[in-house]
Amino acid sequence: MEVAVWDTYVRRKDGRIMHFDIIVPAEVKDTAQIFAYGRAYLQTKGEGEQPLDSRHCRFCHLERARPEWEKAIREKGYAIFGMENCD
Repeated sequence: MEVAVWDTYVRRKDGRIMHFDIIVPAEVKDTAQIFAYGRAYLQTKGEGEQPLDSRHCRFCHLERARPEWEKAIREKGYAIFGMENCD
């Protein structure tokens, strides 16, 4: 499966910057839906009120999906790959 990787940076309530990727099937182009996926992830981290829009999230590249991403995409339509300050 080919996926689109959306590079995302959001300032947490404590001031640190969260860096994570929103992974969606390559054919998904609706930015409102992609941002909604990012906001849903932020909710799970207690950061749901933090802004997430085109200033914070941009298309980065296409790549082959990792097995764990494919599983998440089958289950909920997207995957998240946390990189910095996502704990």
